[in-house]
Amino acid sequence: MRWMEFEKEQPRLAGLTRARLLTPGVVLVCTVRADGTPRLSPVEPYIMEGQFWLSMLWGSWKAKDLVRDPRILVHNIVTSRNGGGDGEVKVRGTAVPVEDHAVQERYAASVAETIGWQAIPGRFHLFAIDLTEVAYLHYDDATGDQYTVLWPQGAEFVRRGTSATSVGDPEPLGDRLLV
Repeated sequence: MRWMEFEKEQPRLAGLTRARLLTPGVVLVCTVRADGTPRLSPVEPYIMEGQFWLSMLWGSWKAKDLVRDPRILVHNIVTSRNGGGDGEVKVRGTAVPVEDHAVQERYAASVAETIGWQAIPGRFHLFAIDLTEVAYLHYDDATGDQYTVLWPQGAEFVRRGTSATSVGDPEPLGDRLLV
């Protein structure tokens, strides 16, 4: 699903996802290496023309991974044990290579204006990310409770903290972040 469709279908979750992914200016992506093991890499995320984009250095290993196997996991940067205080966002999807020179020119111009990076069309890998799943997790430090939202499953639940290292079974919640 394109970003703008996700935003239209789930505006509250999309707004939170956008903030967690874009505000720091970098995300972590997991790709699948040729030997089947995971590769974790930092990438700068971008949203333009209703699409979630990831660009990568020309010939980088992570880009080669995606050309070979388009499955991707995008995770926001976490800087503390409670999810950075704002929670974690995980986006699973498919990375679609975009080689169209006109699209790369628009992307390069927009990125240059927004973040100052001077990309040269045709000299970087550009991927449009088709979203298949979004998960949001937030930990309440005081109680140890774990709050979770899953899309497209449409599930929102809390797992109550039962000790410093464990949580209970999921308890359904009302629509806090889903439409």
